[in-house]
Amino acid sequence: MLKAVIFDDEYIVLQGLQRMIDWSKYGIELVGTASNGFAAIDLVETHSPDIVFTDIRMPGMDGLQVVEKILAAAPEIICIVFSGFNEFDYVKKAIKLGVSDYLEKPITIPMMEETLKKIQEKVQQHKSVLSLEEKWENSRIELIEKATLGLLLEGVEAFPKWRNSFGEGSKDIVGVTVLALSEKIQELPNDSSYLPFYVRNGAEHLLVIFHYHEDTTELWKQLLYWPGENGISVGSGRTYQNLTDAPKGYKEALQALRYGHFLEQGGWTRFEEIGENPNIPGDLSELEESIIFYLRTGDKTGLFKQLSEFISKIQSQRLNPDLIEREILKLIYLGMEVAKETGEDISKISQGNYLPHIEIRMLNTKEKMFNWLKNQMEMIMDWFLFIRRDKKHEAVEKACVYIQKNFSKDLTLQDVAEYVGMNPTYFSLLFKEEMKISYIKYLTKFRIERAKELLQEGYKVADVSEKVGYHTYRHFSELFKKQVGVNPGQYRDSF
Repeated sequence: MLKAVIFDDEYIVLQGLQRMIDWSKYGIELVGTASNGFAAIDLVETHSPDIVFTDIRMPGMDGLQVVEKILAAAPEIICIVFSGFNEFDYVKKAIKLGVSDYLEKPITIPMMEETLKKIQEKVQQHKSVLSLEEKWENSRIELIEKATLGLLLEGVEAFPKWRNSFGEGSKDIVGVTVLALSEKIQELPNDSSYLPFYVRNGAEHLLVIFHYHEDTTELWKQLLYWPGENGISVGSGRTYQNLTDAPKGYKEALQALRYGHFLEQGGWTRFEEIGENPNIPGDLSELEESIIFYLRTGDKTGLFKQLSEFISKIQSQRLNPDLIEREILKLIYLGMEVAKETGEDISKISQGNYLPHIEIRMLNTKEKMFNWLKNQMEMIMDWFLFIRRDKKHEAVEKACVYIQKNFSKDLTLQDVAEYVGMNPTYFSLLFKEEMKISYIKYLTKFRIERAKELLQEGYKVADVSEKVGYHTYRHFSELFKKQVGVNPGQYRDSF
């Protein structure tokens, strides 16, 4: 129901309009009256009415001043003025201010009822327009979301459809970043430098960020504190200037999320943090990606499950022997590349004379090929796990010493992995296995402990932030409070 107020310094007018008009008949509730301008403004601030009826002449503040102040604060309010027969100049000014109508005194019941009908029709028309606009906007957003999912899945082929759905604004987009979420969560805070769209692909929750500026600093700042402490995990792919590269960012985001889950890292995991192996193709199927994942994580059960699915897929396609051989060899060589991430020579496997492309030629049935594949992958994994057990303690100990000496620098996972001579992805898994904590959490914990020591010694918070490797004061303060329970300034003051 709409709310209305009446302002007039004539008591009889106020009483008459209150008692002789059936306001509810028009879907209106009369919530108050006032006899002077100051009381009128107080009433508007208290009740936030939809409709204001006001006399032009009132003590304290006249009706025009009241209308001007009301419409400046809330231009959507419908204002109607009462005027005398000789107040036309005032009426003209009222119209300029934006009043919806004016009624000439004396005010009669039929005159008011006719006005209320007009208001009722006007409100209904306005609601209809808003409803149509809302439906159109929702439909437009839905089209963009569908086109965006197409862009992630098909890239170049889906780009024209995405551009048409996005409209004129597409020409202002200068890059795209894809985030994979463990579940749908609150939206990113609005910012003029990017526009996020939530899309879903089956069980996958995705947030596609379209950038209006090449500088993505603001987005990364937001991701440091989002999604917060609600147990949600986020994986981000790299930012691509060419929108047709969105499928790459999509795959990278899913990988980052998957490894973030395994490392129990929580929060935000960047693809850059888990690293990549340049010798492994970027266009692998989901099954091939899973096989690599289970190899790296040393999960034999998961590996053999994926191999069984791979074999079922090959059998269902009824490929000729040459194609089957090629697909199997591809998996073997992918496994060998993963094994090389340890920094050891994989050729040492099978007494240093491992030639799978020759061995497979000696097999003359699909069944023999599939059994051979399982045996080879098991052999690669066993070798991989043996090397890991042998090198794990030494490599991680070396990395920890390096971290303790260089924690004040911008120390990335890539830097530490290179120092110990390993692939970043493999190193991050090895570190978690040995230390029971992820590399990022270990580094953060070490830095915060050192920060506490410096704060106890009386150093300024900004200086401590720099000394422990956080060049963004806000980032340091947020992390410190999350770890310690109070912000750095409060911690320092307590000593």
